Amino acid sequence: MCNCNHNGQPHLMRHAIKLSKEKMEAGFGGPFGALITKDGEVVAEGYNKVTSENDPTAHAEVTAIREACKKLNTFDLSGCEIYTSCEPCPMCLSAIYWARIETIYYANSREDAADIGFDDEMLYNEIPKPILERSIPTYRFLEEEAIKPFNDWKLKTDKIHY
Repeated sequence: MCNCNHNGQPHLMRHAIKLSKEKMEAGFGGPFGALITKDGEVVAEGYNKVTSENDPTAHAEVTAIREACKKLNTFDLSGCEIYTSCEPCPMCLSAIYWARIETIYYANSREDAADIGFDDEMLYNEIPKPILERSIPTYRFLEEEAIKPFNDWKLKTDKIHY
């Protein structure tokens, strides 16, 4: 399903798709590639490195965000866009929002990813559940001690907001 009301650049998406294929064939990880662009220019490339780096967070979008932040020397990617060969998973989507990327362009859907064994539906279903109903047991404790650094942060005058 194409939502054709966009300004996405086909050559940039083809670049992300090519990256997904090349890096998958080279053995870095699954078939996922991503680009961060600013003003139509590629700032950074990312690809799946989960198995090659033994890092479950090394998805294409996250590796592209990390690279873009290094190159631009900022944690704020406002003014940037991301081209990704597949609809971002919940982790990557969160990272995109935290990075303040302004537009997401993707090719394959999450259903396409599920068809080849990358099914994130469990995560989409877990997130809205109350904490105590999630599949990984989660317990809160020592909140009286943990709140102290939060209070210090609140009063800190030289903090960098993000």
